[in-house]
Amino acid sequence: RIQSAICQLFRESLYSQGFTEIHTPKLIAGESESGAGVFTTDYFGTTACLAQSPQLYKQMAISCDIDRVFEIAPVFRAEKSHTRRHLCEFTGLDLEMSINDHYSEALEVIHNMFKHIFNGLEDRWSKELSIIREQYASEPVTFTDEPCLLHWPEAMEILREKGFDMGDGMGDLTGAQELALGEAVKEKYGADFFMLDKYPSVIRPFYTMPDPEDDRFSNSYDIFIRGQEICSGAQRCHDPDLVLELLEQRGIEASEGSLKAYIDSFRHGISPHAGAGIGLERVVFLYLGLDNVRKASLFPRDPNRITP
Repeated sequence: RIQSAICQLFRESLYSQGFTEIHTPKLIAGESESGAGVFTTDYFGTTACLAQSPQLYKQMAISCDIDRVFEIAPVFRAEKSHTRRHLCEFTGLDLEMSINDHYSEALEVIHNMFKHIFNGLEDRWSKELSIIREQYASEPVTFTDEPCLLHWPEAMEILREKGFDMGDGMGDLTGAQELALGEAVKEKYGADFFMLDKYPSVIRPFYTMPDPEDDRFSNSYDIFIRGQEICSGAQRCHDPDLVLELLEQRGIEASEGSLKAYIDSFRHGISPHAGAGIGLERVVFLYLGLDNVRKASLFPRDPNRITP
């Protein structure tokens, strides 16, 4: 019921902010997310993949002059991650929107959407929450009125002060580092919910827009609840020639299949845009203070479970 409530509130907020719901293919010709494992299957003699995200299709919708889009749909990740926060199939809450000047416009929309979810759960699903909290103790997620946004250098400084060896500051965060950062944000800003931007380009997908002032970093962001990531997003690269350059740097072939159609869609004109992908089960898991994300899924799928 809390899953259903979050989906309802997600839709309510985005409809009120001018979004259109879309439905994208889950059988696709190639990987949609670099760095994430992919399930493959036979497709009438050729190999098809189960979509790791609707990313490329969300962006192609923007190129069709649908300025703001969202989707609620399954996401598949063939990753042997035996952790309490990973699933091989989960429900993605995805959004994409054109922007005028800066990706902060998308962060404002996302922040307003999460505020609507958090307030809506406490106000309209208080009975269900009280029942769950008898078994799994949790408090309402605390959040700031305006987006609580940290930049990557600030996060590195906080974590070094907490005793972590961050090296050159260009590697991804570990789970322990995320939790420590969450504790620091809670202490400094009084918020369980916060955003971190300007991730190093090398650890983000090829379609991420580099920071125009320093291309070692990117116009990307992650969003956290209680020190754990629930959402990843970025301004996307909308220049087809730059996309080709970024693909070449990573050794990814762009001449065939879905990537060719994706890049070609930009050549006909596309607005600058940004978006995010949110894991529904992870939001439920962290909001309710559960001890395992599997308890937030009706029929969880992990490397050891494909039934019932």
